[in-house]
This record gives sequence, structure tokens and C-alpha cells, in this order.
Amino acid sequence: MGLSVAGCVVAICLCFGVAFGSEVARYDNYRVYEVIPTSSSQLKLLNDLKQSSDSLIFLESGTSVGVKFNIVVAPHKLADFTEALHNEGIRARLLETNMQKSIDEEKQQMVSKRARGAFDFNNYYELEDIHAWLDKLANQYDQVELLEGGHSYENRSIKGVKVSYKSGNPGVFIEGGIHAREWISPATVAYILNELLTSTDPKVRNIAENFDWYMFPSVNPDGYVYTHKKDRLWRKTRTPYSGGCFGADPNRNWDFHWAEQGTSSRCQSETYGGPYAFSEVETKTLSEFVASLKGKIQAYISFHSYSQLLLFPYGHTHEHTPNHNDLDEIAKATVTSLAKRYGTKYKYGNIYDAIYPASGASVDWAYGTLDVKIAYTYELRPGSGSWNGFVLPPKQIVPTGEETLDSLVTLLEESQKRGYYENCKDC
Repeated sequence: MGLSVAGCVVAICLCFGVAFGSEVARYDNYRVYEVIPTSSSQLKLLNDLKQSSDSLIFLESGTSVGVKFNIVVAPHKLADFTEALHNEGIRARLLETNMQKSIDEEKQQMVSKRARGAFDFNNYYELEDIHAWLDKLANQYDQVELLEGGHSYENRSIKGVKVSYKSGNPGVFIEGGIHAREWISPATVAYILNELLTSTDPKVRNIAENFDWYMFPSVNPDGYVYTHKKDRLWRKTRTPYSGGCFGADPNRNWDFHWAEQGTSSRCQSETYGGPYAFSEVETKTLSEFVASLKGKIQAYISFHSYSQLLLFPYGHTHEHTPNHNDLDEIAKATVTSLAKRYGTKYKYGNIYDAIYPASGASVDWAYGTLDVKIAYTYELRPGSGSWNGFVLPPKQIVPTGEETLDSLVTLLEESQKRGYYENCKDC
């Protein structure tokens, strides 16, 4: 029997649906350029391109004249891009002629190492592997309790754990992977979690056993899965919006001075803040979970990449927080500690001045809404001199974890010296 016309239409749609569903974004012959604006008009052009073009990916965005941009340019956009720069007198340095090469190399390493089976810290892992490892820890250690911090649009769990060695400890909330493509972030959270359970270093044991730890390696699970299955450079959530657009930036979506600074109203933009604060189910449900811990959480740490920065509130204004001097001094000691092991140099400062204006971030929300006065964002390896920071070689996971844990010890010690955990009434 032949299909009816309607049946043919359905069959065709299904066939195309399967075909489209199996497509993976590739970056063959996508070029990477370094561009440094030397005038305010050049800076304006680059910022306009960032907001208006869907064929350019800004890996790193300068905030002022003389500060570089790293830009991925699609092959079909190359002529327009280079002409626009030429017309404005902007020089560009070609860093890479084929972005896909780095992605392919990373994928080959993952396939090779996953064949060995064991979960270790010499590889990046998919979400299901991370969640299975968290389940294993909860079964293995009495100090580990599984948590669900919320859920995603595609109904994945925002899975985490609580590590607690005794009652009455002040709490530290650690969030990773809010931007999907920043794979070193979930890997670093997992490394630190493992060390809190297994390290014999006295300083690590001190913070492990005298704080309660709420640790969530991947708080944007749909986006993280999408980077593994479909598009390695995806940043946002996967909420569908009109016009075939998907996702909002989950670190511009929190309800604290939402959409005031550094946020796009264009859904296609990587910094789209969503149609309203907490429009993304990931940020809404995670914020409700964190709010349920108000009084218990005394420090909030968010891990991002890349640029080697340690940032603290505020992002929506150049005005300083009431405890700005403390946050600044703690940050200085923290980055000094981080540099000791491998010489990795971090810069530090309040978000607005040290990187760029950005509102609606989780760290600002924790500080401004829940009164968590120790609130920091790490921008992990590599430094701003690299262009492929989102595709960081897996051999750097352990060194990144080691130096970051060194610094976290100092961050908590320095904030404890200043009395930040003395009035933990609900702990």
C-alpha cells in the first residue's frame, strides 16, 4: 500500500526530523582573530558586531580601548567581517584557521580515555557520568548526601551533594557549569569535591571538616549535554523561544538588578538575559533551593572560564559593596596563594571594573538578596593570552584543580580571620 498525501507529509517530516536531530554543529574553516580597538569608534563597531551578528562568536570581549577581542568568524561571514574592520582601520591578527581542529582533538582524547572506564580527573565527562559518580560518592561516604537543586527545561536534574562532617558548620555553596561550554568548571568542582573527601593535607582537611559543602558541578545540564552532543561552543540554556531561537544566558537571568547592564534583549545573543528575571527554570528552581538555605550559606563560589580572574560583586554598578575592602583584601591573598604552585597569575576586583558591567549574575544575587557577604566568581584557566580557553586540554584539569583548591583554602581562612562565619545562627 502506498502512503496517502498526509502520510507522506508526516513521513517526510519524520525523516527530516531524524536528519536534523542527528546534526552536529561543526566549525570547519571557522577562523579565530585577535582584534584590539585603538579608538572609541573602533570599540563601538566591535560591540555593535557582537550584538548584531549571529555568525560571529566572541570568545573574549574587550571592555575598553586597548583591550583585546577574540572572535570566531564563520567562513561565509569572513568577507563582511574583514571589510568592516578595514573600513574602520582596525587591524586583526589571525590566530587559527580551523576552529574544528581543536574540538576534534578534544573529542578524540575523550573517546580514548573513556574506554578505560574509571572516573578520573584526566578527562572531561558527560553529564550522566558526573551524576553517576555523585551517586557513587553518596553510597561510599556517610558524609555525602545527594541533593537536587532544581531541574532543567528538558527535565534533567540539577544534581549536587552536601558534604558535612559535623553539625553547626557554616555552609559554602559551589556552583559550576552555569555556562555550558566552560567544561573546566564542572571538572574543577568535581576535583575539589573529591579532595574534600580524600585529601590528607591538614589545610584541606580543616576546611573540609569545618564547613558544610553544597556542591553542584553542572547547574545548566541541558546546555552541558548540548555541548557534548550538538554544539561544543553553546553557552546558554535550551529553552525554546519564538523565531527558532533557543536559550538565555543563565548568568544574566537572576533577579537582582536584572537586565540593567551587560545584557542583551536579543534572543540570538549569547548574553540574552531572558524575557524576564528567572524566566529560565534552571535559575528559578536553583534560586529557590539556595534561598531555602538562607542563614546556612555563608559563602557562594561560582566557577567559570576563562581569563584567570577572581571577581566579586557588584556587576551592575561601579559603586562598591559595603565590605568591598574586605573582599578586595581576601581576593589579593587568594590569588597570591593560587600562584604559588604553578605560577598561574590571576587578576582580581569587583565585576564591573575588573571584567565588564554585567547584571543578573548568581553571585550578585546571593550577595544582594541572601546577604551572603563572601561571594566570588573564578574565571579559571587559561589566561587572556589564549584563544581556545573553552577547549582547554584535559591534561590541565588536575593542575587547575590543585591551584584552585590551594586558593580556596586561603579564601576561607582569610574570610574566617575577618569574622565572617562567627554569626552563623542557622548553621
